[in-house]
Parts: sequence; structure tokens; C-alpha cells
Amino acid sequence: MLRRPKPTDSEADILREQNQFLTSGAPSAASVVRHPVKRRGEAGKDGGHREESQKDVVTIEDLPDELPSLTPAPPKKSKATRVAFEDEDAEERLDTHDHHLTAVLSRIVERDTSSVPVSLPAFTGMAFPKVLHRSQTTGLMTLSSNGGRKSIFSRQFAAQRQKEAKTALTCSGEESQTPAAPAEKTLSCESNMETDQCEAAGDRPRLVSGQGLPGPNSTVETMRIHRENRANLQGMSQSEIVEEQKKLLSQLDPRLVEFVRSRTAQSFPLSASTSTTSGDKRSENDQSESSESKPLGVSTSAQKTQEVQMDEEDGQLSSSRPVTSKVLPVNPQKEWVHMDKVESEKLEWMSDLPAPRRKGTEKAMQARFDFAGTLIPPAEDLPTHLGLHHHGEEPERAGYSLQELFLLSRSQIIQQRCLALSTLANILSKARAGQYRSVLTGSVLSTLLDAGLLFLLRFALDDGVEGGMSAAVHALNALLVCSEDEECLDTTFSWFRGMVSFPLLPSAQDEEDDEDDPCTDEILKETAKEKEERKSDQEVATKDVVKGLFKMKLLPRLRYILEVVRPSPPVVEDILEILTRIARHSSSSATQLLDCPRLMGTVMTEFVPTSWTASSVFPPQSVYGLPLHSAVKLLRVLATSGRHACARVFNSLGARERLSCLLSAEPSELLLESSEAFRVTTEAYRLWAVATAYGQACQLFIDIYPALVRTLQSAHRLLSSSEPQLHLHTQRHLALLSLLTHVTHTAGCHQELEADMISSQGEECPPPPPVTWSHVTGLQALLLGHLKGFLKRLDAPAERDSSLAVIPAYLIYLEAYYHQLSRQRCFKPVETLQELELLTSEVLLPLMAHFAVKDLMKNLKSSSVVCNVESVHRDPESAPALPGLACSRWRTRPGLAVPDSPFPLLTGLGLLLETITRIHKGLCSKFSGLLLSEPVIGYLRSYSVASPTLSHSRAWLLRHEHHLLYLLLRLAHRLVYTLTVTTVPLEPKVALYASLYHQVALVLLSWLLPGSEFLAHELLSTTIFSKDFISEGHSGGPEAVELGELKLNEEPVNHTSPSLHTVGALLREACTELPSIRGCFLTHLAHLDSSVLSSRDSYLGRNPWVKSHLLPELSGPILPLDWPFLPLISLYERAGMADGGGRAVEELPHGALQAVTNCLQWLLLLEVWRGDALKVIPPVAKLARLSCIFLCSSDLFLERPVQRLTWGLFRLLTRTSCLDSLDLNVAPPGLASFEDLYLALLSQYEAVSLGDRLFGCWVLLPLQRRYSTTMRLAVFGEHVGTLRSLGVPLDQLSIPIERFTSPPEDSLPLLHLYFRALVTRTLKPSWCPVLYVVALSHINSFIFSQDAAAQEGETARCRMLRKIYYLTDECKLKLMDYKRPLCDGEFWETCSTAGRAFTLRTGDSNTDRRRKGGEEERRKGGRDLSSSGCSSSSCSISITVSA
Repeated sequence: MLRRPKPTDSEADILREQNQFLTSGAPSAASVVRHPVKRRGEAGKDGGHREESQKDVVTIEDLPDELPSLTPAPPKKSKATRVAFEDEDAEERLDTHDHHLTAVLSRIVERDTSSVPVSLPAFTGMAFPKVLHRSQTTGLMTLSSNGGRKSIFSRQFAAQRQKEAKTALTCSGEESQTPAAPAEKTLSCESNMETDQCEAAGDRPRLVSGQGLPGPNSTVETMRIHRENRANLQGMSQSEIVEEQKKLLSQLDPRLVEFVRSRTAQSFPLSASTSTTSGDKRSENDQSESSESKPLGVSTSAQKTQEVQMDEEDGQLSSSRPVTSKVLPVNPQKEWVHMDKVESEKLEWMSDLPAPRRKGTEKAMQARFDFAGTLIPPAEDLPTHLGLHHHGEEPERAGYSLQELFLLSRSQIIQQRCLALSTLANILSKARAGQYRSVLTGSVLSTLLDAGLLFLLRFALDDGVEGGMSAAVHALNALLVCSEDEECLDTTFSWFRGMVSFPLLPSAQDEEDDEDDPCTDEILKETAKEKEERKSDQEVATKDVVKGLFKMKLLPRLRYILEVVRPSPPVVEDILEILTRIARHSSSSATQLLDCPRLMGTVMTEFVPTSWTASSVFPPQSVYGLPLHSAVKLLRVLATSGRHACARVFNSLGARERLSCLLSAEPSELLLESSEAFRVTTEAYRLWAVATAYGQACQLFIDIYPALVRTLQSAHRLLSSSEPQLHLHTQRHLALLSLLTHVTHTAGCHQELEADMISSQGEECPPPPPVTWSHVTGLQALLLGHLKGFLKRLDAPAERDSSLAVIPAYLIYLEAYYHQLSRQRCFKPVETLQELELLTSEVLLPLMAHFAVKDLMKNLKSSSVVCNVESVHRDPESAPALPGLACSRWRTRPGLAVPDSPFPLLTGLGLLLETITRIHKGLCSKFSGLLLSEPVIGYLRSYSVASPTLSHSRAWLLRHEHHLLYLLLRLAHRLVYTLTVTTVPLEPKVALYASLYHQVALVLLSWLLPGSEFLAHELLSTTIFSKDFISEGHSGGPEAVELGELKLNEEPVNHTSPSLHTVGALLREACTELPSIRGCFLTHLAHLDSSVLSSRDSYLGRNPWVKSHLLPELSGPILPLDWPFLPLISLYERAGMADGGGRAVEELPHGALQAVTNCLQWLLLLEVWRGDALKVIPPVAKLARLSCIFLCSSDLFLERPVQRLTWGLFRLLTRTSCLDSLDLNVAPPGLASFEDLYLALLSQYEAVSLGDRLFGCWVLLPLQRRYSTTMRLAVFGEHVGTLRSLGVPLDQLSIPIERFTSPPEDSLPLLHLYFRALVTRTLKPSWCPVLYVVALSHINSFIFSQDAAAQEGETARCRMLRKIYYLTDECKLKLMDYKRPLCDGEFWETCSTAGRAFTLRTGDSNTDRRRKGGEEERRKGGRDLSSSGCSSSSCSISITVSA
């Protein structure tokens, strides 16, 4: 069955369905019917030739009888598309499409006028006809008999004849009351020979037309038949009419009935509307005439009633009743334009809508939105005047679905396109704000991107109408830009390293597998750029939206809109924000923005001018020629992408001159609106700060130094609570402080750069900046005075918030000043130490003790990104191809960037304390209160047990939290180290929390992000491997481990492997080797040296050496989560492992043994005392990494230090809690499966193990019953040779034997291998005692199992019993009498044959007696093994076991 086309079908789908329909040969649902035209007088077959002979026929030679089919004309083109040549003949060009006259003419046949009535106009006494006004046409007839349109003049004559006919009926008097009245009325109609008059009188046949009757009197014959039918109906009662009606319906074909009803429907609305219209405009004489002709009206109404009743009673025969004027929502009037023809299908939409359907909440319903993007509840009934109802799939529901908006956006009407695009923009804005998070399933943004929204908006940008273009720009802005994300980034700009950000690149995805591509070799030779160009727009946009826009040539189009179209101010703002978001994508995107021809030139010329005039109205009608803060922000983001881009902005684009114009005057003097002036100057300060962070644009500082000092002196206005623009003042002042901080750092590097230039001897080095230390040293006193003033005003509630907002920036500036001061030649240690003591006593200690700061510190845990999961919500609208920061509603929920967050203040304070304690170590003890405060300790405890997650929405905030944690750990290290060196006894609380600080350092090290390599290096060098923070090493920790693991109730046994109580000795050795362990790990992290140096320059304020303020791509933490195993993994990779198998290395690399030993010592220390730090590593990953000990060399595991440490780790990994969490069915990180690694272990064991029991335990561990059968099949199958050397005794295996034997094995292939190994003596207790017991247990359980088994299992069981019967060695007895071993060497013999238990002790004198007792017992009760569930229909065997 062919389906109907749907709105979602493409042109290809419709063409395919058309071909299927034509191929099937099915009849069409609609057919074209040509109704006969009365004026041509069609005749039947009999009279056709006779009428044709009476007509005049004009014949032309070679002229066809019918018109030929003409080829459709091509679509219209513009006039400029046709090119006419001088030598081209017009006649020849015409003949190319019209070869003969036959293309236009055919036979000319005269129209038949024999049956056309002739009516003469009525005579009047007027000389000229009365002028007809259009207002007088309301009472005239509108429609003709065939429903066509008629002129006003024709309708006037028809109305006049109708009036004459009514006058003739009135004059008949009493005769009109007789049944002959219809006949007289019909005769009057016949005399006038006008069908319209009969139709107006309401007495004409509706079904019989007379067509096909010969002769000119067909109309008279038709009326005679009609009168007979009327007479018959009037002579019948109502019940007789209904009965005859039912009889006809039962006899007639339903299709014929449907045809009759359709003819009735065509005439019924006409007569009803005509009577209604004429009744409204009827005169008094007409009313009297209608009263006299009342019997006719009654008869007509009775007939109509019968027809309606027939439709009601037999409505089940038709699927839908024809629409009449009574059910239409409006009755068309004659004076209505273009309503002379009733179109019921269209008028149906004007009827009242049904109530919205209420569906159950369990079933999801299609989301519908209003024009503002608000989600409309499914059951809400909105009024229709809102314009939200339309002819869609659910007309009773208000609103538009996403699919309907997509269709509307491709409309030919510009208003509809703009409305659809604006609605989509509102939906995107609300979706990014999180308003649909709780009411919609799925992501609106991802759904729209998958549906092709990006291509829709790109096509709409090419709209030639400015309105459609503006709507497309607004929608694209809503898709790409999140205003709250930008607001958060601007808020944190003045924080420590706040201008640094991650590129908003999608997460790295694995490249597609090109193995099946025949051109694989050529593809490998292609560069990344060539591969990108080879992909389609859809492929690129699916992975990265911004790259897809680049591929679709978005930048040239935006340049055209800005330069040529010159749109309104909102569109300009949207375009600049789009460009800013694109610049944040990556450094390459910023470079493409700068390289786009005339784009940045237009932005600089039009929106960052050097001179402008004040606008007469606010807001201005056009922003061209005026400075815009969004344009300056775009320059700032471009400058952040790299040193070279910043130089292009300041030198090539002329940003230096424009900053001088903007910052030399006060905001009130800029001839701009007040708020816009503050925003422009704020962004100008930020742009300048970014440039000075590279050591650039420092000459400008010297040029406008007086203006900067004047601005600093007016900072007291920030504290005025009555200031209407306090927030703008604060942001501007914070931007200025950031500028001064970076200028101070750059000036501090002047002497070093001068010395490098002198000693370089021609080598390339950065030039010294023009600003020197003497240019900035005078600012310290002024800013320190400001800080003291803000500290005093913390007591005023109205000024507290603004003071807390600016104090962190002052602290960061002071840290930069003292950090660079200590590196200058003019540094005076004594004066500086006194100055620091004064600063501590007057500023820092009062600040730390202030109640406002203490109250702020109580929010430490709630503002944390890691400790408080609710502080950062996962953005449900973030698409993988378009990452964001998820800052929606960031001011209304706790978070790190909210105004009441303590992180900026504590970070600035910790930064200053780090510098002060480095210069003046005697002040360390004064700041211990901060480190030991209750909010800080609680926060550190929560962080030490948290598990951070990494994403773009968390990474930019995690950086700032990592800064605070690092500074707290540095303060703790400084405090512990200083007190230790000076031989001053540690404060009890500091020693108490040393292990907590170490735990926090381990967790922080695993989650440091790219760009923080310097912090990781400092932690590894100072805190991680410091014995002062591993307090267990010198406070009885090893002894406590020995006592905890020692079992006093056990007798000492001579084991070849170290017992648990030897772990304490290994820990003592590890604590003494901590410096060597630190050197080992720093050596294996040497590949990060370049990143560490780059990060160091950024953190220490070495601005001239900084290359970019755009961090590396966020691909994960700096160090892998399994970094404690790094020396093992590195040695494994250097050993050259290939194809999953081991290769014997004859000689280890130099220092490999020491590196492995240090690594194992560190792992043992962490496993015992810092287990929480390793919980992020899955147990299967730990086992896989430790397996490298056996795979990287042929004899490394035989070295005594390695043996002892590995035995200790094996004992710890096989504890009950660890075994329960060990899941080998999960693939370890970096491996396809654990089975592949195990096969490599088996191959290496067969090659180089020499029966080593440590290696044997490692091979036996994965053979536990709950793990995959594949590994056990590998041991007993292709690696069966390992059974001869796997001689690990039961008492040395730290894994309970029940984990190997329970539950019983159910794999028949493995049971066959077990049985074969036992019967063929491949498996012996002296060779492999553990697996020998395992095989015996599973075979015994299988043979004597009482559980029902499949036919295959029963057959295998019987075959095993038959083979056991023919055995003659002791294997037969052991298979029948399985002995479960105990841990102390005893065996518990389960005699299945007698149902009793006998104890068998190896080497016991009572062994023979007990064995004989068992044999006698078996003789007495010889057992039928078939009764144990071993019988089957195919095999029945009875075995009696005897001695």
C-alpha cells in the first residue's frame, strides 16, 4: 500500500514515491472530469453527426483536429540573462520554438446556439437607462447556474427577469395556491428561456439536467419529469417517503448514492445563500408576494427537510457529509471580494477549534513554543487572537513545534521567515538559560544542530532583505554566544591569571579508521589541513560548529553585512559578539579573523574610531563612527590568543592610538552615553593589560601616566553607596589595577633583559621594555594607602561589598611589587623586611581577623567546584560540537565566581603570603592561623576524598580553585620546613594535619590542568615526596602495620615468600629512599620541561617570555591518573613489547633496576598509607601496570628487591576487599582487554619464569571462577605446558581456594580439558597443586551433580564415567573421592559413594586404617552411580566401586 507524502519528505522521497505509483499501475485517487458546457450544446452519440453537419466548420490544410501538446516554457529569467547577437535573425529565433501554425490553431467549430434562449430588454419610459451604482448590486444574483462569475450588467438583467417572473406569479391570484402553481412557475421560466431565473425561484431539478436528450425541447422534457416527481412526493406521507428512500438506498450502488449527494451539495448551498441574501434586502412588496406563494415555500422546505433527514439516517454509508452553509462558520455575502465561489475546505479552518486533547503524562508530547520562546503546556487552551494556532498537525494546540518553525523559516514571505528565525533565537536563548531543563527531555540545542540549524542560519544570512538577514544574525548569536558565560569571564579577569583561558575546542575524538580505504597510504601523507579540506561541510560542522562556519565562508559574509549593509545597532552588537566567540575557539580561529580581508579594518574604522561626534539621541540610531565596548572586547580576545596576534592588533590595526584617545580623558568627556563610556574604558584597560602581560605597549604607560594617576586618586568614589553606576566603576577600577600589576611585572624584567642582551653576543633574545622599575616604584605607596582605607571601611555595611570586591586586586598588585622588588639591584633587605613586618601587622593580620573575612570563609566549601557538586551544574544544552562554560543563572546559585565567594580574596592573600614568607621566613608562624582555621581544614578534608570531573564547564573554574589549593600547600610547606630547619618544635596542630596536607597534594597533582605544569613540578619537588608530610614514616607507622597484620594465633611457618609482617620493614626502607624516589619521578617527567618553563614564565610574571595567554587544548590533566606507575610503563615501552607477547631483554637499560625499585617502594607506601589517593585507579589497572614487571625483562622479577616489594604489593592487592573490587572483565585503561595481556603473561611465563612462584601467583590470580573462561581455556589449551612449572603451593597462595572452585564449572569445553589433563597425567599435584585441586573439584562436582542438565551435558557425564571405569591408577580413586584441601595441609575427603566423611591426613599413621574403613563401607553399600543423575536415554551405566 502506497503511503501519503508527508511534510518531512524531501524532493527525492516524493519523486521515488511517484515512480513507485506509476510502476504499480494503481488507479489515481482523483480524476479530472470535464463538465459539459451548455452553450456548446453537447449531444448524444445518435445526434452527434446530425448536429455536426449543421455547423459551420472552417478547415485549414495540414491542421490537426486537436491542439498539440506544447512543451512547458522554461522558468522566467532576468532580462540580462538573454544575450542577443547582431547577426541573429529574430524570425529564426522564433522558429526554434514555434515551427508551424499548428502550434496555435486547430479546427474552428461554430458554437451551437439552437438551444440558447433569447431575451429582449424590458421597455421603460426613460430616455436613457438608469445609472447603476456598485452599492446597488447587493441584491443582485452573484452566481450563475454553473457557478461561474458574471458581470454586474448581466446580473442586473437576471434580477430584472426574476422580478418579472415573480410579478407573473402574483397576478395568477388563487391559481398560485393550487398544485398547478409549480407548473405555471416552470412555464414562466421556460418562456423566459433562462435557467438562472428558475434557479432563483427555487424550482428546478437538481439531478436531471436534460443533457443527452435530442431536439431543442430537452429542457421542457426535463421540467415535465421534475413535475411528475414532485407530484408523486406530495402524494406520499412522510413514512412512505422514508421507506421508499431506504429501499432505494439498499438497491443502488453506494458510489451512485455518493454521486447524488455530491450533486445535492453543489446546489444546496447556492439556494440557501441566495434565499438568505435576498431575504435580508427584501422590500415590502416582495414580502407580500412571498406570503401569497407560501404553499410553494412549504413544499420546498419539506423537501429540504426530507433530504437532510436522509443524510442523517444513512450517514454511515459515507465517510464524511458534504459541508453545507448551515455548518460553515460564516455565510459568504455577495459584496465580499473573491467570495463568489464557496470553498468549504478553506472555510472549515474558520470554525471553532476543539478543546486541546489531554494526554497522559507518561507519554511524551511534542513541545510547542510561542513567539517569545516560552514552552506552552500541552493542556493549556490559549485564545486564538494570539496568533499561535495554525494549520499544522495539531490545530487545536497553540504554538509552533521546532519542525514547524523550520518549515516556516523557508517561507517565501519575508515576515514569516523573520518570525520563525526570531522564535528560534528566543528558544535558543531560553534553552541556554536552562529554562527547559526540568520540562523537556533531551537537549534543544543538540536537536536543532542535528536537524541542520547551522545550515539554515547560514542560508538565511544570504537573504537579500535586511530584515531576514538581521533575524538570521540574531539567531546565530543565540546559538553561539552565551551572555552569562562572557559575563563570568569578565568578572574573573582581575583575578590571579584571570585573563588566561582555555580554548573552546570540542573534545578530541579519535580519527575514523581508514583501513578499508584503498588510498590509505596517500591519506597518511596528507596533512591535517588537507584532511580537513577533504571533508564536507556537514562532516566538519558535526564535530566542530565553528570550523563548520569557517568552511561555509561565514567571515566574508559578516564583513559584507558590516561594511555594505550597515545594519542597525542590535545587529552590529550581535555580529561583534559572534566574532568574539569565534576568537575564543582557538588561536587558529583568531588568526583567521585577523586574516579575513577588510573585516578587522572595518571594525577598527567604524567601531573603534580615533575621533567621533556626540549623538543627538540616545540610544543612537546608528553606531557607525562611535566607539563600542564589544569591538574593544573583540580586540582583547584576539590579543589573548598569542603574542604575534597582540602585536598585529596594536601595530597593524592601530589599537595603540585608539587606546590613547579613549584613556586620556575621563568617561564623562568621551561624548558617549554614560554606561557605554564606562564599558568602553573598562575594555580599553583590559586590552592594554593583555598587551602589557606580553611586555608590549609599555611606552603608552609613560605617555599617559598623569591620566592614570588622576584616575587612581578618584578611587574613593567607588565606596559611595549612592553612586548609581557602582558596578561599572568597580569593574573599571579592577581593570586598571590589573594593568598596573602587569606593568609592574614587565618593569621588573627590564634589568634581566638588559643583562641577557649584553651576554647573548648576537643570539636572539627579547628586547628590554621601555618601562623600567623607576617608572612603577612610586605607585606602591598610593595603592597601599588605598588598601588601608578599604580595610577600615569593611566595618561599614553599605561599603563592605565594594571593598571586598577590590581588595583581592590590591593584594595581587602588592605581591607583584614585592616579588619583582626582590630581584632588583636596588633591593635593600633590611628595609624591605621591616616594611613587610609593618604590612603584616597593619594590614594582613587585621584583614585575616576581620569578621567580614571570617564570614566569607564559611562559604569556602559551598563555593568549591569539587566539594559542592551543585556549584556547577552540567549544562544540559551543551553540544559536543559547541562547548560552553555552563554559567547559566550563576548569580543565583552557589559557585566560585559569585560575589560572596571567598576564593578571589583567599587566592590574593595566599599569593601575597607566599612572596612574603619567601622573603621574610620569620613571619611564617604568624600566618599559621589561616592554615589551621576550621573552614580551611574542613574544606581540605572534603577535597581529599572528592572525585573531580573534567569538562569545559568546570575547567575554567577548577584552575582558580587549584591556585588556592596550591598556595595553601605552599604555605604549609613553608611553615613545616621553616620550623624544621630552625629546630623549633612543630606546633601540635601542624603535625596533626601533615598527612591531610599530603593527601590533598596527591589529589591535586592528579587533577592539575594544562598550563599548570609549573605547579605540578613544585608539588613534586617540595610536598609530594617530603618526609615531613608523611608523618607515619617517623611516628611508628611501619611498626603499626606489622602489628596490624600479625596473626598471633598462628604457628610460624617457613614460607619462601615474605609474610605480611615484613611489609613494615619495606615501608621503613621506602621512607629512607624518598629523595631517590623523587629524583626517579622527576627524571621520568623530563618530557614536560618545556611546558614547565612556559608555565613558570606565566606564573612568575616573566611577561616578555610569555607566548600566549590561551592555554593548551583541554584534553585531560597534565599527569595521567596512574602516574605512580610511570617508571614501570616507561620501562615496558622501552623494552619494545610487540604483538602482545613478551620478548626477553638480555640487558636492562642503565638505572632500570633502581627506577623499578623506587617505583615499587612508592606504590607500597601509597597503598598502605595513602590508599585514597589511588582510588581513582581501578584495581584492574593496578594489576595490569604491575604486570609490566614480568613483561619488560626476562630476569627483572628475579631481582631480590623487586621480588620482596612485588610480594608485598601482591599480598595487599589480594586482600578480601581488594579481590571483591577486582573486575578483570573490564578492559584496563589503554588496553583492548585484559585477556590479551594475560596471553602475553602466559607466553612470558613459559619462556622465562623458571617456575618462579611470584610469577606463578600472578598467572593464577586471573584463573578464579568468577572471571572469564577464556583465560582458563588458554591455560589448559594452547598453553598447557605451563602446568608442569606452575608449582605454587596452596599455603603460599594468598587467595582462598574457594574462589577457584566455587561455583561449579559449567563450561563443557573447559571440563573436557580438565578431564583430559587429569587422565593423561598432564596435571599432577606435584607439578601444579592449585590447578590440580581445581580440576578435581570441578570434575567431581560435574559427575555427581544432581542438577538437571542438557542432553549434551548428560552425554559428556556418561562418557567421563565410562573412562573413569577403565582407569587403573590412583587418579580413578581421586576422581571418585575428591579431597578438599585446607589451609594447614589437611584434606577433607568427601566420599560420595558412601555418603560419609573420612579424614585423611598426609603422613598420618591412621591413614591406612581410615582408608580401609572407607573401602569396607563402599563394599557394603556399593553405589549405583546411575542413580546420581548420570543416566540418560542413550547411555545407562552402572559402576560398583570396590577395592
